[in-house]
Amino acid sequence: MKARHTARVVLFALVYGSVSSLYFGPPLASADVVKAKKEAESRGYAFLTQRNEILANARIEGKLRVLAEMQAPTIKASTRAFMEKYPFIDLHIEEVRGADVGQRVLLEIKAGVARDWDILHVSTTLYPQYLPHLWKVDLLGMATEGVLSIPPKMIDPKNRNIVSYFSRFQVTAYSSQLVSADKLPRTWEDFLRPELRGKKFAVDIDATAVAALIPAWGTEKTLEFARKISAQDPIWVRGGTRTLTAIAGGEVALFLGANYTAVSRAQRKDPMGRLRYAVLEPVPVRFALPEAIMAGSKRSNAALLWLEWMASAEAQKLIDEHEPLASSIYVQGGSVERETRGKRISEVTWEYVQSMGDMEAKVFEAYGFPKAEIKN
Repeated sequence: MKARHTARVVLFALVYGSVSSLYFGPPLASADVVKAKKEAESRGYAFLTQRNEILANARIEGKLRVLAEMQAPTIKASTRAFMEKYPFIDLHIEEVRGADVGQRVLLEIKAGVARDWDILHVSTTLYPQYLPHLWKVDLLGMATEGVLSIPPKMIDPKNRNIVSYFSRFQVTAYSSQLVSADKLPRTWEDFLRPELRGKKFAVDIDATAVAALIPAWGTEKTLEFARKISAQDPIWVRGGTRTLTAIAGGEVALFLGANYTAVSRAQRKDPMGRLRYAVLEPVPVRFALPEAIMAGSKRSNAALLWLEWMASAEAQKLIDEHEPLASSIYVQGGSVERETRGKRISEVTWEYVQSMGDMEAKVFEAYGFPKAEIKN
């Protein structure tokens, strides 16, 4: 009798739950979520309160089109994993790379010929120009209130509708064949030692690495450091790939400010294990892969699921495997978080995003406009 009674209670609950949902709608949002929605709408942002409605609408939308600055293996693995989680969404990701591609996409958006994209890669060099073409949805508010599972620090706190999923940081790459442990620079200032003057180490004329020291050092100290680096008469290069190959081959001893992801990728092609790296403090950390939903997207709910999934442990693991080692510093246990844990960080946060171009130009000027001597 008791078992039968229990079964009737469970059946009643299931039926009542379905009927009540049908007649009375989904569960009411909490007071905090309602308040956050009102605040978002007062600032001109959309705010969705029910994740089950996002899922239901994404099923109706049925597909998703994404522009992303990812490596091809990351795109392949991410497409497969996302569609396994959401089999009702047909996902297509197209790789975009370089400022020239970002400019082309922006021109197509302005001309009204790029209407079928849902997720845009927001070029940091063209950041302000992209803003009018993005859906004003309060991702930060939705993440803070738990509607979306995204670490709030991944989201631009000013614009609130752009998320970054990668972190890049700079290291010193070196040849174990040419540099002994006791001679390896341990601080950035060690590159100013007299014995390193005269073509003893490489520096990229792209000033990104040194400019990323500004949050920790301030502008004046960073520019003075750049001038002193130039006075060391380094090997000026353009791009890291060729330089890292030269280090692995024993042609170059040191490379100041190499990208950690690029070093990791090059190490996979270094059978002798001669290419190594050291992490100097403060560690320059920059965000990358900023994405947002295009204004007028026909599949905005599916796009929200993509933005949430990219922040997940599963997606971040794929990023570490295939980019490689470029997961967000805000993801506990990811490669970047592990490598920088306990270290002093020079973090290029969202507040710097629109001024980084000017910072890099100042560092480049402090270098004295060198000419590249090694080209990729």
